[in-house]
Amino acid sequence: MSRSGNLVKQPTGYRAFIPSSLPPIPAIQIEDGIQHILTDANIALGRLDMMGYLVPNLEHVIAMYVRKEALLSSQIEGTQASLEDVFDFENNIPIRNVEDVKDVVHYIKALNHGIERLETIPMSVRLIKEIHDILLTGTRGKEKKPGEFRKSQNWIGFAGSTLMTANFVPPPPNEAADAMSELEKYFHTHSDLPLLVNCALIHYQFETIHPFLDGNGRVGRLLITFFLRWKEALRFPLLYMSYYFKIHRQEYYDRLNLVRERGDFEQWVEFFLKGIVWTADSAMRTIKNIVELHEKNRKLVIEKKMPISAMALLDYLFEKPQVSVQTIAKYFKISSQGAAKLIKQFHQYEILKEITGRKRDKRNDYWEY
Repeated sequence: MSRSGNLVKQPTGYRAFIPSSLPPIPAIQIEDGIQHILTDANIALGRLDMMGYLVPNLEHVIAMYVRKEALLSSQIEGTQASLEDVFDFENNIPIRNVEDVKDVVHYIKALNHGIERLETIPMSVRLIKEIHDILLTGTRGKEKKPGEFRKSQNWIGFAGSTLMTANFVPPPPNEAADAMSELEKYFHTHSDLPLLVNCALIHYQFETIHPFLDGNGRVGRLLITFFLRWKEALRFPLLYMSYYFKIHRQEYYDRLNLVRERGDFEQWVEFFLKGIVWTADSAMRTIKNIVELHEKNRKLVIEKKMPISAMALLDYLFEKPQVSVQTIAKYFKISSQGAAKLIKQFHQYEILKEITGRKRDKRNDYWEY
């Protein structure tokens, strides 16, 4: 078997790719180019994790990051939804694209479940199946065997492609299940390879195995965050690579295929590490802006001598950046008049902006956030 695996002809005539187990043989060559990027990636990841201690209302910021990641990861798979749609769904406001938004909401649930479960169980096939079950159950993918490895052959290609014309055919069901068992073993195997290199290999291997009928891309991207969290490289789940993969979508697919076709793991690792640097730096800038925004608005609330409830509302906006009189009144257990007065003050100082243009059922956006 070659370094990454082999195409094997199946009884019905098509060829499926059977991946080699990790780690690659010969071993990954971490030479000057990769070593330089690896150093940058480790530094960027460490800085991002340290920034987590400086953020006010960190759990709310993480919740927004999770929403954004869920949206971007789902958009890669063709989901048509926006953050506004997600907010509307969370606030029980009727929307037209409810099935698209369900995909995003279930991704959020799956991500949060995985982070929580890692407190009690390790990275494992069990966890992966749990995540997949949450991801697909109750969505358009509910017929694609949520939480179960596939028992039929899948393939990747353009619309209308077949097993004979597909761009890539993953291993058949039995071989896929065996490959996932090998991958699980690799999670727990001591490796001399750097952590981020292993993370790159694990993502590649999962996407190559493609063990589910649907949702493989989304689960594979979640595994990056879960693996880094499990290995304590990230204490705060603030790194999500879906946007990097989205803006480099074709290059992402091309580089995965280069591993399969030529056994060139090094070019994939280099691309992945550049993504870590880019994503961590982007997250750092976002967090810095959030800290500055919170401080600016906090000073404004104090300077204008707003009531104590205004400071509480400011903190709440980091969790729910779209609000109405009704949601504020309910959350803070105050009258509608009191909630309306708070909103009016926030409008006056341009902390909030009304986004519907309606006279009734108005909604207000923490627009700078």
